Amino acid sequence: MLRSLTILKRLLSVALTLARYDVLFMFERMGIAPGVVLLARLIPVGRARGVKHMRPGQRLARALHDLGPTAIKLGQAMSTRPDVMGDEIAEDLTELQDRLPPFPGKEARRIIEEDLGGPIEQFFSDFDDEAVAAASIAQVHFAKTIDGEEVAVKVLRPSIRRAFKADFQLMETIAEWVERARPDLQRLKMVESVKALQDTVRFEMDLRFEAAAADEMRENFKDDDYFYIPEVKWPYCAKRVMVLERLHGLNVDEPEKLIEAGHNPNQILEQASNAFFNMVFRDGFFHADLHPGNLFVLPDGRLAAVDFGITGRLDHTTQRHLGELLLAFITRDYRRVAEVHFEAGWVPMNQSVELFTQAARSIAEPIMGLPQNEISMARLLAQLFEVTEYFSMETQPQLIQLQKTMLIAEGVGRNLNPNVNMWFLAEPFIEKWMRKNLGPQARVKAVAEETRDTLLRLPRIVANIEETLQDVSQNGLKLDTGRNRTGYRGFTGWLGWVVALGLGATLLIDLLT
Repeated sequence: MLRSLTILKRLLSVALTLARYDVLFMFERMGIAPGVVLLARLIPVGRARGVKHMRPGQRLARALHDLGPTAIKLGQAMSTRPDVMGDEIAEDLTELQDRLPPFPGKEARRIIEEDLGGPIEQFFSDFDDEAVAAASIAQVHFAKTIDGEEVAVKVLRPSIRRAFKADFQLMETIAEWVERARPDLQRLKMVESVKALQDTVRFEMDLRFEAAAADEMRENFKDDDYFYIPEVKWPYCAKRVMVLERLHGLNVDEPEKLIEAGHNPNQILEQASNAFFNMVFRDGFFHADLHPGNLFVLPDGRLAAVDFGITGRLDHTTQRHLGELLLAFITRDYRRVAEVHFEAGWVPMNQSVELFTQAARSIAEPIMGLPQNEISMARLLAQLFEVTEYFSMETQPQLIQLQKTMLIAEGVGRNLNPNVNMWFLAEPFIEKWMRKNLGPQARVKAVAEETRDTLLRLPRIVANIEETLQDVSQNGLKLDTGRNRTGYRGFTGWLGWVVALGLGATLLIDLLT
């Protein structure tokens, strides 16, 4: 009862903020708590300054910013869902900045000392109390270690976990209400999406995970001379503290300064394109927050990235499907676009391949027919997700995260040179990857790998069968011994074939590698 009252109180507070910015239509569209919405309309709260001159998405972005860290994260997630929000609102939400006023340097020092287990002078010879960047979850200070190394120290906000926990309880309740009130929106998996966002934020609030992500990405690019990831200073890292090598460079959103410093924006754009492509298709592990504030150009011309709190992963199967999808769109083979969706299991088999082919054409032709520098692959994917509602396609979180990242990367590219398309710059890399991963030999290897993976899971499958038979026996149920012997012989025969097939697959992989 107390929890319900707390949620209703917080819900009314949220509704009043939305009312100030005239965006209560969000609750009304979803059928959320009509009584609370009516009450919020009746309470005189006044309008926020400048509301009359804003688009709905801009008003919503301002409201979410005022509601605090959790709402900012929610707004960033909503910006990737034009199928839910509409194109214009989703576009406006991409401008929602994850910036909040910094907390005092004294508090940052206290957290560092608590987590590292000693006075700050024991670890840093110099520590700047003024934060250089402050976001919803953490802020960054520059410092020098006792060994004289220049570093960037990221410190978690005080009491941030408690605030997020309460807000996510409200978000999960709202998602449950929406799914009950609007059965047609159940395919969007709102409850599951809220839980996924909660898991992402939980990882962000343990800075050791972010340090591990930075370290892994640094390892992935250790042999690439065009893209740099700062070194993690592990002795100074803890749950609420992360220390990285400090970078000196220029932000990518300052093309004039880059040119003055002797850098070529086209070369930087090519480096960004290649880095993103390698993250997604070579490594299956990508930086999912590549906005200009996280990308720098070093004095030697290398591109560098920071802030690894949000990352994404793609397994080999999804990488192959995405590669085929990209190739099909580039060649305008819309039948293949549809087939990839069905083969990947993204669209139910009871849907029409022919109709999906037609839908893919209706989306892609207006985009692919534009001049090369105006083609947006991120926009194409977003519209594809929107149309898939007609085909009962369930939400694919990993694809939505990738589409959001692509949208941000395209914005960086346009800022560097609006006349060049960053995806076409990576065309040589794309062709090389296609030949290696989508040719006949690669397909045989993929089937062999899947067979080997099945073989590796076989002991667990057998153990589960044995546990089931043991349960049946303990419950006093009698088995037909004749059938059981036949089944056993059939099972052992099947097992033998699987083992043989698995050994053959392993040998085939060795030959193809």
